[in-house]
Amino acid sequence: MITPGYVQTMAAYNAEANRRWYAAAGGLTDAQRRAPCGAFWDSIHGTLNHLLWADGQWMSRFAGWPKPVQGIRQSDALFADFAELAAARVRIDADISAWAAGLDQAWLDQDLVYFSGAAQREMRRPRALLVMHMFNHQTHHRGQAHALLTRFDADTGDTDLPLVL
Repeated sequence: MITPGYVQTMAAYNAEANRRWYAAAGGLTDAQRRAPCGAFWDSIHGTLNHLLWADGQWMSRFAGWPKPVQGIRQSDALFADFAELAAARVRIDADISAWAAGLDQAWLDQDLVYFSGAAQREMRRPRALLVMHMFNHQTHHRGQAHALLTRFDADTGDTDLPLVL
């Protein structure tokens, strides 16, 4: 399905895309980042918080990281301070990249059994599928954040994978 090389590529893309999004968001005022914009997580700040929360949630399952204390409904309020959120994003991206560098195909080819808070039940799914989902989820919500950033004329630069890496 996927290889360790795919995971490493997506981890690198994720880190660089996040660097660009946070640089663009950093050029906005706090009021602009928090402005209700009608996105699923309402604001740029809320969306970026949710992405960080979700990455922590998946990495708690994949690599034994501490599980986020907040539930999904509070995931948009993980960090109140943008500078703290941005610093946490840099750390988590580095940790995801380090995790990806150590993956092997045997790990990816196994199933993962975990409890899904969203489904409220234990799940068993292929790890490769879940890793793809984590990166797809990042791309999905970064697309929302990109739309919100462009409403404020913030520029992330190129976003296409072949142009970013």
